[in-house]
Amino acid sequence: METEKPLTGRIALVAGATRGAGRAIAVQLGAAGATVYATGRTTREQRSEVGRAETIEETAELIGAAGGTGFAVPTDHLVEEQVRALVERIDREQGRLDILVNNIWGGDHLAGIGEGNRMWEIRLDDGLRMLELGVRSHIVTSSVALPLLVRARGGLVVEVTDGTAEFNRDYRENFYFDLAKNAPIRMASDLAHDLKSVGSTAVCVTPGFLRSEAMLDHFGVTEVTWRDAIAKDPHFAIAESPVFVGRAVAAVAADADRDRWNGQSLSSGQLAAEYGFTDTDGSRPDAWRYITDVALGGSGGSAEDYR
Repeated sequence: METEKPLTGRIALVAGATRGAGRAIAVQLGAAGATVYATGRTTREQRSEVGRAETIEETAELIGAAGGTGFAVPTDHLVEEQVRALVERIDREQGRLDILVNNIWGGDHLAGIGEGNRMWEIRLDDGLRMLELGVRSHIVTSSVALPLLVRARGGLVVEVTDGTAEFNRDYRENFYFDLAKNAPIRMASDLAHDLKSVGSTAVCVTPGFLRSEAMLDHFGVTEVTWRDAIAKDPHFAIAESPVFVGRAVAAVAADADRDRWNGQSLSSGQLAAEYGFTDTDGSRPDAWRYITDVALGGSGGSAEDYR
């Protein structure tokens, strides 16, 4: 018989849980019963280079409000010593790690240099910083955390990116952004190869057109009034709340047969169709299929056909 909280007793680390998809994943894992360590660089005392006001303390409080147990741990995942201290704390307090979510990014302020900017026209420091934030941080975290995760068989690693493997075959914005968003897909595939021998699983998950805090601010709307932004961008009609990808990751984590996904690139819409969960409004938006068919393919359909 399935329990009301299928992840009770599981220990999760959500690296990059300050806002957006990472925050929602942390909250949904907590709501499903997991004890969640939520990390990030922005606290109530200090902001990261991203410059936004959301904090990891707020994330931990949201986990608690959802009925879970959350710990906010300030961590720069590019600093090996900080990541080691984090993992040692989890080992000391819990003795295990069952779920690792690599959602670290924080490079949108650099990615916004504009589509069409050729590689040699982008400041090298900006480009390399994108790769530090979106690739190296994931590698540092996995290298340090995986020995704890594989101590007990059955662990799960989730790499979070922007775009499916199929969609990301095409060029994304600019050279550095493209590399940063494709790397987690390949990392999940490579980790799946290594983890299979110890009975663990790695997948890559992407949200669709995400109604993150930054995106809502960009359009001047809120989560309540988000549909007002469709007048500015008709494709925003397919947008999904961060809760949707949070539920996607929680569903995979709770699936006893999740090994079938090992090494795969999965979208929130695809997983909703598989597991039957919905977004907060009861819909199941399949953004990447919509973008491929309608936004880029010109099929003539509407967003409502893909919700």
